This record gives sequence, C-alpha cells and structure tokens, in this order.
Amino acid sequence: MNSPVTLQSFLTDGNGVSRRLLTKLKRTEGGITRNGVTIRTIDMVNDGDEIILRFSDDSFLEPNADLDVPVAFENESVAVFNKPSGMPVHPSIKHQGDTLGNKFAALYPELTFRAVNRLDRDTSGLCVTAKNAHAAKLLQGNCEKVYYAAVSGEIDESGTIDAPIARERESIILRCVREDGQNAVTHYKRLMKNDKYSLAEIHLETGRTHQIRVHFSHIGHSLAGDDMYGGSLDDISRQALHCGEISFNDPITNERITVKADIPDDIKQLFEK
Repeated sequence: MNSPVTLQSFLTDGNGVSRRLLTKLKRTEGGITRNGVTIRTIDMVNDGDEIILRFSDDSFLEPNADLDVPVAFENESVAVFNKPSGMPVHPSIKHQGDTLGNKFAALYPELTFRAVNRLDRDTSGLCVTAKNAHAAKLLQGNCEKVYYAAVSGEIDESGTIDAPIARERESIILRCVREDGQNAVTHYKRLMKNDKYSLAEIHLETGRTHQIRVHFSHIGHSLAGDDMYGGSLDDISRQALHCGEISFNDPITNERITVKADIPDDIKQLFEK
C-alpha cells in the first residue's frame, strides 16, 4: 500500500475480507481498530497502521478439522490445547482459516471461541479456552503459567528480571525496556546449559506483551531464533519459547487443575550433543 486507502478497500480488495464479514465487524463493538482505536470503514489507512479485527462469536470462524492441534485436557467447561508454533490463536487479515479458533470451531461447532490466555503465533504450548462465558470470566487472570525458553549464552542458576516495559516509540509491534514503561517482573531458573544456550524455566509475575523476549534480550541473553529481539536463527527458525505448564481452578468444582505439555523437539534439539 503506497498511498492512503479507505479501510473498506484495504480489507475487501487487498486482503480478502468478505463484505458479509465486514458488515458483521462493523456491528461488533470494537470490531475493527487501528492502532488500538476503533475505526470506520470509510476512514483512510496508511502504511504502518496496525489493523485488528475482533470476532465476537464463532459464526465468523470457518471450521478446519484438518489442523493438527492436540487437546491436552478437556472437561465440560474448559478445553486446553497444545498449540504448535506457527499457528495464531485468533484469526486476522492474513490468517482466516489456520488458527486455533478454526480448530476449536471444528471440534465445538455450537460454542463460541473464548481463548483465556494468548500465545504469540510462533510460541508453542498450552492455551486455555473456555466453553462458556461464565467459565471465561472465572478463568480470566487466574491461570498460572510456566514457560520454557532456550536463551543464548550461560545465564545464572536463578534470577529475577525487574525492568519496566514500554512500546518502542517507532514501532507498533516492538517493545523495549524503558523507565516510563509498565512494571514487569520475570523469575527464572536454569535447568540445563551447553556451550551455546541455557534452558530456562520461567514464571511471570506480570504479563506484558513480549515480556520474556524483551527481558532476556535486555540482560544480554536473547531467545534462540528470536531475531526480532537479537536472537540467532542459526539453530532454530522461531523464538524458542514454550508454555509447558498451566494451572487453574475448575470453574465448577474449584478443584485445582494442572496441565503439562512436553518441550517440543525443535527446542530439545538445541541441547542434544
């Protein structure tokens, strides 16, 4: 896009969004935003604008049963998926049929897709989805997660990174450590190491965008494969980050449930001789 165009033209002519879907998005509160602010379809958009489509219910999601996403745990209120790397959680302009939402729609055609925790497209691991609005409300903010990351170099046996995170001034996507940022605290311990990488178990005290990636880059140990934040692509083609454990209270029984997912092979192989 070399010159400004209307949002409608950008979506329907350039990115394959149907007029039917566009009409539904217009009727959804916050259905279309530009750089975090609601936008009309007649407004002009420019290069660099971040356009996000928010789907209010599963009628927008095309079922795709062919997607390979294991269900790690399920009961009448919750389904926990082990999302592979490379798969977005939610549909977007460029991803309308290959997301976790599309797999959910195939498994549960009568239910609305409600993801409780969100993972970056290239981050693998556990993602909790609620099967009803009540469960989603109870689970929101109440999931305790454990991440595993392969980071460059040798890190301390354990440590805490306490550094505020802010949006990079020249970027919509990038984040950075800056004094005027939001409070962000990451705890870690080293599980193993070799001459190139350390495997860290990570517990987040806060949940900022890209927090793990930004924090380890900040201390000079970028994640393997995370070229956005200084990581090397020599041995892995995506950020070596995996959500390997998640705990929550069952929305009905209040029983504490813990689900685990093995570290995937592309991260394991970084530590094989």
